[in-house]
Amino acid sequence: MARFDHQGCALHYEVTGHGSPVLLLHGLGSSGLDWEYQTEALAAHYKVIVLDLRGHGQSAKPPERYSIEGFSADVIALLEHLGCGPVHLVGLSMGGMIGFQLAVDHPQWLKSLCIVNSGPQVKLLSPSDYWQWLKRWSLMQVASMRTIGIALGKNLFPNPDQGALRAKVAERWAGNDKRAYLASFNAIVGWGVQERLGAIDCPTLVISADHDYTPVAVKEHYVTLIPDAHLAVIEDSRHATPLDQPERFNQTLLRFIATADNTLKDQ
Repeated sequence: MARFDHQGCALHYEVTGHGSPVLLLHGLGSSGLDWEYQTEALAAHYKVIVLDLRGHGQSAKPPERYSIEGFSADVIALLEHLGCGPVHLVGLSMGGMIGFQLAVDHPQWLKSLCIVNSGPQVKLLSPSDYWQWLKRWSLMQVASMRTIGIALGKNLFPNPDQGALRAKVAERWAGNDKRAYLASFNAIVGWGVQERLGAIDCPTLVISADHDYTPVAVKEHYVTLIPDAHLAVIEDSRHATPLDQPERFNQTLLRFIATADNTLKDQ
């Protein structure tokens, strides 16, 4: 276990393997454990860096307002702390949003970008958007983190043979600090960099589950806004693709990183 301090917040991270650095960023309310089925497969070829974002996992949970830009600053501080050059960044859900932010603000830190079940903005644009946000926000005010975790597990892993995954999500969610979880949720709502996607200049892969919260068609659209991007759809999967389809996910990711590395070597 390793920790470092950035702006008064102790952040937990782990590093395994050797080679070109790959940074894995988890989603809202989760931790580096999101990547338990990826770390070993990636570490056989690369130096794998897994970070618990502030407010999550084993990192500190300071009582402050969080932001995607703030999470991004933590990531850069970690890379500076490790003395890493540019990385292959892989971000799931909220981690993908942080990846987008880094790609448009600090492109020098990225060799490539892999966005998993995420998007470049979370804007409330219609009455329906506001209604969905209000329902979710209200539920989070009154429900315990365990209750939210149980409901989330049923949504993410509905198949009869996924009981172990449902139990795992419920247990992990129960360990969340509710105040930090709400602060992270608030950091997402209203955020967006979609109008800046044309500035992303690194190879980009968008991985989408066929049953993600956001339709595949939405990803198909924003992929066209990124100069060097393509979309890969993984079937029979939902929002937690690295957990529910690890083998197909790992194959897709490893192929993309290898191609990106080889392209950089040829330049």
